[in-house]
Amino acid sequence: MSSALKKDHLRIATVNVNGLRAAYKKGMSEWLATREVDILTLQEVRAPDAIVRQLIGEGWHILHAEAEAKGRAGVAIASREEPLVTRDHIGDDYFATAGRWVEADFRVRDAEGNASQLTVVSAYVHSGEAGTPKQEDKYRFLDLMSTRLPELTKHSDHALVTGDLNVGHTELDIKNWKGNVKRAGFLPEERAYFDRFFGEEIGWKDVHRGLAGNVNGPYTWWSQRGQAFDNDTGWRIDYHLATPALAAAAVSAVVDRAPSWDTRFSDHAPLVVDYRL
Repeated sequence: MSSALKKDHLRIATVNVNGLRAAYKKGMSEWLATREVDILTLQEVRAPDAIVRQLIGEGWHILHAEAEAKGRAGVAIASREEPLVTRDHIGDDYFATAGRWVEADFRVRDAEGNASQLTVVSAYVHSGEAGTPKQEDKYRFLDLMSTRLPELTKHSDHALVTGDLNVGHTELDIKNWKGNVKRAGFLPEERAYFDRFFGEEIGWKDVHRGLAGNVNGPYTWWSQRGQAFDNDTGWRIDYHLATPALAAAAVSAVVDRAPSWDTRFSDHAPLVVDYRL
């Protein structure tokens, strides 16, 4: 639990906003105002830093990595408490200005007042496209994640990578998985990275799957086309990846799915997880 908080849990939410300015015009501020989030991670911010700070408003400490390519990518972490240290990319110069990875270290306390360090990441993995340079960039980024996760395990007592990782790990994560086995997002080569993330070699945990169990979804993204949202033909591609002790402290995970297609502020829904440290 964060040292300045009175409640018995730490609430961390992640959402791909599909453009922060558009999301705020569609009601994101109303969602955030009532959700009592302590740390909010955002992807596809696609806005200048000044606009990000203006929209999110007072009472938040904001770490934002704007993409060099205007109107693309962009990730942020907004927190009620000030981070101890921040880092604005994954550590490879190739992606230094891509707006796809930010890290923040926080001091947190458990119910007995014992302090520990928590690292939170907002990540936006490339969507990719099979057989193209876009897919090669995606694999290069996932390779860096494979290196960075073990480093974060050593760096902090607890570590959490949140965001739109653009891969459905198993058949439970995509409603129409049979029609997507040769498409980016469900390629065997992509899914193998997640096998490593959650396997003995790296040993991190899929928090949402751990709490939901072996059920279809719950999905976090639906195509804007057709009746995908109404029919719940979705993909679970937004994650909380956690070190084991942190994952064990997760007590609830909720997808804040809008009540109807026309009330969504993004094509992704927020994933909100409570941790009782």
